Parts: sequence; structure tokens; C-alpha cells
Amino acid sequence: MPLSDFLIAVGVIFIWALNTIVIKVGVTEIPPLEMTVLRFILVGVLLLPFMRVNRRQLKWLLLLSFTFGLMHFSLMFLGLSMSEAGTAALLVQLGTPFATILAAIFLKERLNAKRIFGLAVSFSGVIVLAGGPSLPSALPLCLLLLSAMGWAVSNLLIKIGPPIPSLAMAGWVSLLAIPQVALASLIFESGQWEAILNAGWRGWTAVIYSAVLSSILAYGLWYSLLRRHVMAKLVPMTLLTPVFAVILGVLLLGDDLGVFKLAGGALVISGIGIINVRWRDLLRPKRAKERRRLAAQQAALELERRRLEGSEKDDA
Repeated sequence: MPLSDFLIAVGVIFIWALNTIVIKVGVTEIPPLEMTVLRFILVGVLLLPFMRVNRRQLKWLLLLSFTFGLMHFSLMFLGLSMSEAGTAALLVQLGTPFATILAAIFLKERLNAKRIFGLAVSFSGVIVLAGGPSLPSALPLCLLLLSAMGWAVSNLLIKIGPPIPSLAMAGWVSLLAIPQVALASLIFESGQWEAILNAGWRGWTAVIYSAVLSSILAYGLWYSLLRRHVMAKLVPMTLLTPVFAVILGVLLLGDDLGVFKLAGGALVISGIGIINVRWRDLLRPKRAKERRRLAAQQAALELERRRLEGSEKDDA
């Protein structure tokens, strides 16, 4: 990987990690659900030119607006408002083990010994975190775990649903999630209009950062890197996201960095690495290249099959 692309990848991961800190600061001025609504409005408006989809894709986008918009983002913002930023970032990373379990249940993907070991290591990290003072209370803990589950379910829907361009997906999910999150905000929050009028630069910076930098810019750069490089080189780098978030939480917010957070965080990240990373692909690039070529051919055939099925249903 060229140095320029490596620096871009590290920059993207840093943007995602800093997003956790920015949201944590922002929700002190704007209620978390209301901030989520403002974020979705901004993302939807900015991505309007890229939002052409068909009727078959629309029903999947509606499901994603609930699992990804309401469950993942809204509950993550809520959980962050009641917990340490670094700990929250570690707990949300459990979306990867959850996605692995869901794929085994619903897609019949083989849960081999390596993945089972990775799951055990990740969840043991949560048990270690539970022994320290940084683990949030029951309510924010459940919110963050449900947020991770929302991310996992969303990945399952994306995998079994029709292919949708990434920018169109982000825009439609944001627009369709607005009324859902707005209703939740009306039910569970108060003083929304006063918060908008009185919000300072911290609150509005959090909205803009989360929408423009974390969602649109960072994901756009990441997808461009995926087109140029193999996943085996990029996926391990994403494990730095919670590491950066913990460090930034300590430096910028004064979060505690105790032995339980260090040990538990290391176990969570290690478990995710065991699940996600194909170490043999890193050590044997030629064999990995052939495996990726075959996988790409199979994926292309599957996408074409799904496209034809969707065309037939639309014609009907």
C-alpha cells in the first residue's frame, strides 16, 4: 500500500474515533435523539443528488432506516450521553461478533473453531470491563449493546437484500429514519426547540462533524480504498478505531484509563481481529489473490442473479 493511501486509511480511522468524542461533547448541548435527527437531515440533504433507487430497493431501505438509523445511531448517541466515550466505542465494536452469530443462524455460514474462539475472546473482554469502574450502568450498557446489534442486523440486511449504491443507501436511510427518530425524541426528550436556539459551537460542530466528516467524507474515502486494495490489508486497521477512541477519551475528556479498561479493551479488539482478519491471506499473498479473484467472480454472479430477480419482480 502506498504511503499516501496508508495515511488516508489512518486518517479515516482517526475521524471515526474522534466522532465518538465529538458526539459525547455535542450531546451536552443538544439532546442525543434530537442531534441524531439533525444529523440525518444534513446527510439526507447533502446526498439528495445520489439517491435514485427503485421500488424493490425502497422496502429494504425502510428496514435499514429502522435497524441502522433508529437502532444503531440513535441508541449509540443515547448510550454515549450516559457513559465514557472510550468504553462506549469498545462496546459498539461488539457489532462484529453479533454479525458473525447472525450470519451463522440466518445465512448458515460456518461457525468454525477460529470464529468461536474470537467470539469467546470478545465477550470475555466485556466481562473484564464489567469488573472495572468504567463500565456504564445497566441502561446505557443495554443501549450500546442494542446499538451494536442494530449494526449487525443492518449488515445482514445489506447482505441478503438487493445491491444499493453506498451514497444512495446513506441518503435514503437518513431521510427515512428522520420521522422515526423525531417521534422518539418527542416522546422521550423535552426542550428540543430551546436546545436548538441555545446550542453553541460544540453542539453544531458535533452535528456537522458526524454528518459530513464521519459519514460522508470518511466512508467515501474508505470505499475508494476498498476499490484499490484488498480487504485483508484494510480490515486489521479498523481495529485501531476503539484504540484511538480510548486514547482520545483520556486526553480530551479525562476518561479513566484503568487496568480493567486496558485488559477488557484488548480482549474485545483481539477477538474481533480473530474473527475478521484472514492471517493466512496476509502471510500468503499469492494464494489470497487467487481466493479473492474467485470470490469476486462468485459475488458478481450473485449480484447479477439478484438484479435479474429484482427486474422480474418490478416487471410483474
